[in-house]
Amino acid sequence: MRVTCPVCGERDRREFYYQGAALQRPAADAPIEQWHEYVNLRDNPAGPLTELWYHEMGCGSWVVVERNVATHEMLGSQLAQDADLGGPR
Repeated sequence: MRVTCPVCGERDRREFYYQGAALQRPAADAPIEQWHEYVNLRDNPAGPLTELWYHEMGCGSWVVVERNVATHEMLGSQLAQDADLGGPR
């Protein structure tokens, strides 16, 4: 599988460390129920998903990747600092 780093270009996925689904993080003072949902309750879609990857063996960038998890087709990528995932920063 090939992942496109916005800084380095297309690279083998072995250069990256997969961090999981890129989810909207609750505010630090959010109720415990919101944190429980964020940490423990996840969808498992068979299709497009927004994921967070770290380019460990490259530029060290955090990359938000849109990928079809059923086919592994890459639908797009951008630096995490430029991504609008909602929630506090």
